[in-house]
Formats: sequence, C-alpha cells, structure tokens
Amino acid sequence: MAEAMKATVASMLKGIDRYNPENLTTLEKYIDIQARENAYDLEANLAVLKLYQFNPTQYRLPVVQMILLKALTNLPHTDFVLCKCLIDQQNLEHDDIKNIVYLHDLLETCHFKAFWDGIKKVMPLIIGITGFEDSIRKFICHVVNITFQSIEKDTLSTFLGGLPGMLIFPVFY
Repeated sequence: MAEAMKATVASMLKGIDRYNPENLTTLEKYIDIQARENAYDLEANLAVLKLYQFNPTQYRLPVVQMILLKALTNLPHTDFVLCKCLIDQQNLEHDDIKNIVYLHDLLETCHFKAFWDGIKKVMPLIIGITGFEDSIRKFICHVVNITFQSIEKDTLSTFLGGLPGMLIFPVFY
C-alpha cells in the first residue's frame, strides 16, 4: 500500500498542487501509512510541514510528532533538522515536541544510554511506528562501527538499549 500511495503522492507534489491545502488529508494518511509499513518519504513529510506553515489552523500535533519521529529513523541524514526548521517556535514549545528534539540531540551527541532512558517519555508515540527501535539501533551500530576499534559486549548492549548479548552476538551463544 505504501508504494501505491507513494506514486500518488509523488504526482501530487509536482507543480502548483504541492501546497494545495486540499491535499493535506491525503498527505496525513500517507504519514500514517509510512509509520505502519516502515516506509519513509521526506518530500511528502516536508510538504505537510510546509502546508501547516501556510495553514496554521489545520496544524495537527500527532502528525508533526510522527514526522519528527520518522525523521529520527533516518539518521545520520539531516532530515530531522530540515523538519524541525519548518515548525514554528510556538509549536516547538509543546512538551512532546521538546522531548523528541531532546532525543535527537542525545543521538547526535552519542548519549545512547540517555536516549534509551529518555525514550520512555514518548513511548506511547513510538508504539505506532513500525521498525522505530531497529532503525535507531542501525544508526547506533553505524556510529559504533566508525568510532570504535573494539567494544565490550556490555557497552554495546547498553548502547543498543539493553539488548541481551545473545541477540547481539548469537554466534557466541
């Protein structure tokens, strides 16, 4: 379903219809599909945030939360920063948005243990996002791979959110 919707949305985002507020409902549904089916479409997500800028009365906090959380899953790319820049200051002050921005900061500064502790505050938002934790773990593995020559199993387990060693290193068990 995500692939079919992606084609529809891609044609919708071409030309002048990109910022047509009548497309907002379709785009918001597409964001839900992205979350359920572990898909990601930055252009569609940015278009929604831009439409919210142009039409502040149609702003929906749950959609913005979902967009930011999906952008986190695409680290190390700069998608999160792009999305954050399209949210006005007043909306950035919402507690859930602040928590998501804080989680981004923790990941960007490699405070992985603090990230897994902090994720508990937004867990109800994350539950609906298929593959969220695995995507974050993939990013953490990328960072560990480029920064460490060797690492203790327990340290890696902590970085990955407390995964048991047998899930990280199944060959050794």
